Amino acid sequence: MELRVFTEPQQGATYDDLLRVARATEDLGFDAFFRSDHYLGMGTPGLPGPTDAWTTLAGLARETSRIRLGTLVSSVTYRYPGILAIQVAQVDQMSGGRVELGLGTGWFEQEHTAYGIPFPAKRFGLLEEQLEIVTGLWGTPVGETYSFDGEHYTLTDSPALPKPTQQVHGRPGVPVIVGGNGPTRTPALAARFASEFNLAFPELDTVEAKFARARQACEEIGRPADDLVLSAALVLCVGTDEQEFARRAAAIGREPAELREHGLAGTPGEVVERLQWLRGLGASRVYLQMLDLADLDHLELVADAVAPQLG
Repeated sequence: MELRVFTEPQQGATYDDLLRVARATEDLGFDAFFRSDHYLGMGTPGLPGPTDAWTTLAGLARETSRIRLGTLVSSVTYRYPGILAIQVAQVDQMSGGRVELGLGTGWFEQEHTAYGIPFPAKRFGLLEEQLEIVTGLWGTPVGETYSFDGEHYTLTDSPALPKPTQQVHGRPGVPVIVGGNGPTRTPALAARFASEFNLAFPELDTVEAKFARARQACEEIGRPADDLVLSAALVLCVGTDEQEFARRAAAIGREPAELREHGLAGTPGEVVERLQWLRGLGASRVYLQMLDLADLDHLELVADAVAPQLG
């Protein structure tokens, strides 16, 4: 099972803070460093202020060498799809082909009003068209042009450049992550466009059914169900003993019992048990939401006491 470090820098982090976590992620053997794509803290002043996700990843692309890098998830409200395709392709080139794009509808209206970003009431159509456009631009052969005429976007004779370094299904592209808790439309989009279907902080008793729906959506369009990576993102809070676990829970403002119910929490043995349970449901990748970015010992504990038990 792959373990990926997932950060929430809108809660308060500089680029240098994120660089320290990314370097620890690489040094400790984790698979990837991901970050959210938000511009406003939630329940906190968010000092020193927001950092842009793709600007951050461009910097990390040049300051890391092995780990994969991506967003969980970028919002379709922030960027036009043509610009997003260029940004992601460029960062993929800068990283030597280590980038992944998580894309979603966005949900936090307040951050949009705070920074003058339009927040339409209906956004699912934007997501569907952006997925089609971004993957279409990347997959257009060099020397040909790409056009699209949709309800929300129109592209005419785009040169469809630059191309990512990576290839997906034999064409230039980066792995796309689509996730959400909707029962029908989101799994269908993942089946059509994504390399990975992600459940972000799901109620644990719903995971099995939601993974099954994603597999079914693949089969309905003739795609092998096992071609789609299944993953989950859950809050991380681990301690060598109950005292250390309680201290880490207090540091992120959470109750130990609630964390045990909803996240990857408790002792290393408890976390291993939950990860193995997720693997039994089909998850091959888990995002560890790290809320205290100053506590690098937390990551070291997971690397030393959890990861080796997963095989």
